[in-house]
Amino acid sequence: MTTGWAISEGLVGYPEAVAAMESRAAAIADGRADELVWLVEHPALYTRGASAKEGDLLDPGRFPVFDTQRGGQFTYHGPGQRVAYVMLDLTKRGRDVKQFVCSLEDWIIGTLDAFNVKGERRKGRVGVWVDRTKSGGALREDKIAAIGVRLKRWVSYHGISLNVEPDLSHFGGITPCGVSDPGLGVTSLADLGQLIPMHEVDVALKAAFERTFGPVERVEAPV
Repeated sequence: MTTGWAISEGLVGYPEAVAAMESRAAAIADGRADELVWLVEHPALYTRGASAKEGDLLDPGRFPVFDTQRGGQFTYHGPGQRVAYVMLDLTKRGRDVKQFVCSLEDWIIGTLDAFNVKGERRKGRVGVWVDRTKSGGALREDKIAAIGVRLKRWVSYHGISLNVEPDLSHFGGITPCGVSDPGLGVTSLADLGQLIPMHEVDVALKAAFERTFGPVERVEAPV
């Protein structure tokens, strides 16, 4: 099974991306289109997930806020963050939601390995984390990648976001993914000292995806 692999240049508007993604997911479910992974960057914005709490939107006027049908709470998207929209047919991949999310985490962790960054899972916290606790110090763990997916007719859409070199201060307008513990924060490859061009991150994402999900073929982006 070969999955389409598309990369959009420049910034893609969020409503346009969601419309294209929903259309493609429906076509996959109908058997009219192949699976697709679509890599984009968005302008600075916040999204409100299905379980978001209004109190977690700390600065409502800072950036546009979009409601979304994905799982999860508030999250930030913006330049320097690689968003990967994942439209896969889970009917052909086992219909195991827990395993699917685990595979998404494996994909991210494998991508980070390419840059000598150790990404880790944490029980009860979705996404991929980096342990920054210093010897003898208090707990400090930062999220480097978020996961928020939705399934419709067993086709996934929405996906993951990996912080490559975004402005981390932009996360200050929300409680990211509802996590407010003072020992938990947000980081990026750049924040960890890894100044990696986006195209190199894309190469690592592709290699790790193929190891986790199977081969891909470059196709034209929906938008």
